[in-house]
Amino acid sequence: MRQLIMICLGFGLCVSSPAWSASCGNGPAGFETWKQSFIADASRHGLKPRIVKQALQNVSYNSKVIRLDRGQKSFKLSFEQFYAKRVNNAMIRRGQKLGQTYARMFAGIERKYGVPAPVILAIWGLETNYGSFSGNMPVLQSLATLAYDCRRSAFFTNELIAALTIVQRRDMSPEEMKGAWAGELGQTQFLASSYVKYAVDYDRNGRRDLIRSIPDVLASTANYLAQHGWRRGQGWGPGTANYKVLTKWNKASVYVQTISVMADKIAG
Repeated sequence: MRQLIMICLGFGLCVSSPAWSASCGNGPAGFETWKQSFIADASRHGLKPRIVKQALQNVSYNSKVIRLDRGQKSFKLSFEQFYAKRVNNAMIRRGQKLGQTYARMFAGIERKYGVPAPVILAIWGLETNYGSFSGNMPVLQSLATLAYDCRRSAFFTNELIAALTIVQRRDMSPEEMKGAWAGELGQTQFLASSYVKYAVDYDRNGRRDLIRSIPDVLASTANYLAQHGWRRGQGWGPGTANYKVLTKWNKASVYVQTISVMADKIAG
């Protein structure tokens, strides 16, 4: 979910923003004023001003994020082109090996959520090559910059609120919150709003950690699919109900087809 259009459509989270007195802008000049106004309004939306102030105190406008946002290209690859670019035999073999390594965990996750290992492994592999790289950009800085920017202020204001909610409930500190440039978090690249809604503490350590905890990552991914209607014991190929559920993860047809085919290959 590297392209914003895929993020937005894939998670179905393009919602209207709550009312804020902060005004958006199209350059760095007004960012600090916007940030202080955002902090002042935080309590109206379930956030503690002290926590928000501390989390955002060193956050500055990031022009690189704006360049990346403006520089997105249309997604025009065919399935064959996309699959060849993103998947190879080594990824399939690694997915199979990880399925064996975590077989007991995957069995427990399937019992609870109904989602089989090959599907979760395909998503995990496709999103971050099984956690090899999930992004290193400060998520709060990215989201604050995009929330301030007038282009998609409403969408990213909601994402910033969600990211601060993650901090407030102590799932992750601001320093730990590193991800992709548009705010995707963790080994299967959840948006902050999806993180708040679907992340689970599967390892029972008191935190929902989708960056470091493999149990939390895998179970949360299964929970997302289950909450969107995944049907236990059924297939996931084109034309099935579960294939349609995969479009809730990402509506780009080539992405969904790639997950389906990759899962088939991992399953053997």
